[in-house]
Amino acid sequence: MESGTGARMAAALMVEGVVARRLSLADQSGEGAMAGLSPADRARAQRLALATLRRLDAADLILKSFLRKEPPAFIHALLRLAVTEMLAEGAPAHAVVHDAVTIARGAGQRTEAFAGLVNAVLRRAAETDPARFAALPPQALPGWLRGRLMSAWGKAATLAIEAAHVRGAALDLTPRDGDAEGLAARLGGAALPTGSVRLAGFPPLAELPGYAEGDWWVQDAAAALAARALAPRPGERVLDLCAAPGGKTLQLAAAGADVTALDISAQRMARVGENLKRCRLSARTIVADALDWQPDHPFDAILLDAPCSATGTIRRHPDLPFVRDAGGLKDIFALQSALIDRAVALLRPGGRLVYATCSLLPEEGERQMGAALTRHEVLEADPAAMSLPGLEPGWIGAEGGLRLRPDHWPDRGGMDGFFIAVLRRRA
Repeated sequence: MESGTGARMAAALMVEGVVARRLSLADQSGEGAMAGLSPADRARAQRLALATLRRLDAADLILKSFLRKEPPAFIHALLRLAVTEMLAEGAPAHAVVHDAVTIARGAGQRTEAFAGLVNAVLRRAAETDPARFAALPPQALPGWLRGRLMSAWGKAATLAIEAAHVRGAALDLTPRDGDAEGLAARLGGAALPTGSVRLAGFPPLAELPGYAEGDWWVQDAAAALAARALAPRPGERVLDLCAAPGGKTLQLAAAGADVTALDISAQRMARVGENLKRCRLSARTIVADALDWQPDHPFDAILLDAPCSATGTIRRHPDLPFVRDAGGLKDIFALQSALIDRAVALLRPGGRLVYATCSLLPEEGERQMGAALTRHEVLEADPAAMSLPGLEPGWIGAEGGLRLRPDHWPDRGGMDGFFIAVLRRRA
């Protein structure tokens, strides 16, 4: 199978895996058709799968006119992929249709019989005006999440969030020396008001200037704000309580803090160690359960980027709404509360705690903050600490926490959804 055809087949298999078998893209990245692809084709397959998952509803609206009944899962995924590639990605219709028919014929006996249908349907779909496809409603979130967002932020904001998910996410970098303007000039990117650098497209990272020297690391602009809100000072004992994948650990270390980075995953902590080495920064890395680990001393400051539903990252991970549901939310909420309690116990009097989650749900943000203040009389909110460069006043809630959403900065390419709050332990 030719290179481009192999990438398209791998993408269709991944889309099928997400929709029909509820397997995340990450779970499929090292198996199946992806395993035999070149790095370039793996990247292409990943890009095509992401684009298709972001526009499944729109592709189905186009296909509905040409299908009398829903085809088998793989053929359906192949058709959705081809429609998206032709109408959203601008790929030549003849090449897409040819490859789709070739894939249907070669994917096995159960799909070979559908090669004629694939050919006929895609030839008709190719006649669709791309402007009509672009004007179709954005991919709707699943009911369990959409209802919660409607209740929390309203219909208009929820629709804007869904539209932001379709647009996807840009590539953001954090400069080690804090000079966003200088790094943007060297890389041809744009310096964001909050201190991150945004690049156009997704160039090979290892080939960019400064990668080998550790001058920067990949980190969404919203995620970078948690460490900035903590405002670590040189020599302070700082704990990154759920450290992986490590962007915040790097920020804390670059500020000169005495950093301890802890995470329960040995594999993910190994990656943190690699990034520390590349960026020529130092921190103690510990693999342990945060609820059981006992340090020798309390900390001046703690950053808790807690495990969460990750609903703020759907623009990066459009597979998430298909592979998750509301079933585990209560357990996640309980774990977040337990981690906050543990962080308070590890914080010295007068110290500060940043609580953050990449979630759009108030239960993981504003309500967790309120409950923590109720449980711990020694805690108080510090909304003044959220006076960071580049933030808009409307992003700070009445309780003093920072609420970021994917529909913020629409003219700059958006940001991940996050909640960030600074709490202080009274002396």
